[in-house]
Amino acid sequence: MATINQLNEQNDRITELTNVLTHLLGTRSLCDSPITCDLFFRYVEEVKGHLEATDSDLYAQLLTHKDRRVNNLADRFMGGSKEIKRIFAQYLQKWCRMKRKELVIGEYDEFLKETHEMFELVLNRIQDEVEQLYPLIREVSSSRQRVA
Repeated sequence: MATINQLNEQNDRITELTNVLTHLLGTRSLCDSPITCDLFFRYVEEVKGHLEATDSDLYAQLLTHKDRRVNNLADRFMGGSKEIKRIFAQYLQKWCRMKRKELVIGEYDEFLKETHEMFELVLNRIQDEVEQLYPLIREVSSSRQRVA
């Protein structure tokens, strides 16, 4: 089970990769660079790993909590996770060869636009986790410890 600190570390790595990739992918000639591709697919793995960790580790304890507010937030985050995974999979199918770990950029402007949208979607999710989900988990954890 991932701790909040580990999830925050994942968020930091994803944010850092996003910032670097934004600059690298902003220059068409760098998109095909092996270094850019390595960083991009590291980003993909980080995002997938983070979504899996939050899905498998966090929601069960929140969904079984007696407070309806806690249940509703967990349900909202689970739904958001499913949607992000769906959008992310479509994006990867369109712009990547996953087995070869290659970017396939036919129309650069469209790729750049969709990439920025994907980055924004993931960064907004990270911000929501930090501002809403993690404080709630700390609150639920501390209340359980006080009851025990």
